[in-house]
Formats: sequence, structure tokens, C-alpha cells
Amino acid sequence: MTTVDGLVFLGASHFGYQLDAAKALAGMDAVGTAVAIAAPMHPHRGGFAAANDAVTEAARSSDGRLIPLCRVDPWEGEAAIAELRRAVREGARGVFLHPSEEHFRINDARIRPLVEDAAELAVPVMVAAGYHLFAEPLQLGAAAQWTPDNPFVLTNGGQFNISGMAQFDAELALRNGNVHVQTSGMYREDFLERVVATFGPERLLFASAAPIFTMAYERLRVDLAHFSGKEAELILGGNAARIFGGVSR
Repeated sequence: MTTVDGLVFLGASHFGYQLDAAKALAGMDAVGTAVAIAAPMHPHRGGFAAANDAVTEAARSSDGRLIPLCRVDPWEGEAAIAELRRAVREGARGVFLHPSEEHFRINDARIRPLVEDAAELAVPVMVAAGYHLFAEPLQLGAAAQWTPDNPFVLTNGGQFNISGMAQFDAELALRNGNVHVQTSGMYREDFLERVVATFGPERLLFASAAPIFTMAYERLRVDLAHFSGKEAELILGGNAARIFGGVSR
């Protein structure tokens, strides 16, 4: 089984954290992860084009261990769509959107052309999920409905506040067949187990979201949950390989 970490961030963030490719690969080695999906951080200054190029170049130099996503700022309108198209031509396997760090509501109509363009390019959309007012589960579900045949991957289980109502809302978002959720930050294994029991193991992806979270600790979320061997194989790598492609190890 090839273990795929569904999300690591590369670069130096405007918000104070950083991770370079060498340290990411060393961390992956320490926990037995073969491949990781890599997204750029929000750069301290400048646009996303340079950050996208840096992640793509790191992926090219990683012997297949890093699969790049591009990141764009929807406030840039047509320029964001142009950057998405350019980055995909350069090798990006999906687009990462962070409503909180870029300050937009994921279900705002102005975001729709970008999401639809990703579908036309046949690349999945990954969204930093669970942020109050910007990317709450019902907002995410509404945005996923714009492109029902294109994968829409949500970090953090689709929600941060895992009280009863937030979990219920995340499950409402999962009623959209293109919605998938990641394990990052989800400290309740019963929620992860319920996602698998209700929607199938194909809808859950292991992700560490390093360096925001710790690779070893995030791996334990899957290892300690009650999944069958076949379910764990999908969660730990099979689903990411199917959605993002490019996994050859």
C-alpha cells in the first residue's frame, strides 16, 4: 500500500509558519508516508504565481513523492482564473482555496467561475474548511453543487467545531456525492468512523496539513480509528491517488 498524505503546505507563510520540501520529505519518511499532496502557503509578500512555481518545482525534484496543487486568490477575478490555467499547464494537479486566509466566502457567486474552470480543466478543488463565516459546512456544500461531477475536497473533516450541529452540517455537505473530507485536525474518531459508515470509505482522505498539524499525530487519527484493512487502504492513499492522480510509487 502506498500511503499518501492528502495535504502538506510548502513555503513560508505570511501567518508565521513554514516548511520546505526537504523537511517535508524527512517528516514523511519518519512516519512511513510515501507521497504527499503539496499546496503553497500564503506568501508574505507577492502573488501566488511564484509560490505555485516553487511548489511545482519541488514536486519535479521529489522523484514523484510530492504532487503539486496551485493556489489562487479569487479576489483577482480573471487573473486568478488565468493563473489556475497556467499552473495546471505547468503540472498542478488541483487547486487549493483558503477562504479564511484570502478572506472570501466559499459560496459567494464570484467564486463560482473559478470552481467551474477547475472542473473544465478536470482538476479537483480542495478547500480549507470549517472557518467561521468563510467556509462553514453548509457554505461548502452549496459551492460543491456548482460542479457536481468534480471532486470537492474539504480539509479538517469539513468543519472545526465538532459539536453536534457542526457534525450534522458536515454530513449534510457530504450528501453531495463529489464532496470528500480529510482527517486533519479531527480529534473525534467516531466522526471519522461515521463518515465511512454512512458515506463509504471512498469519501475520507488521510491528511496531516503539516506544518499546521504534526505528521505523526495526524497519522494516529487513522491508525486509532476502527477501520477495516480495506477501508484503511483507501483512506491512507487509495482515495488521494484516485482523485489527484500522479501516484506511481
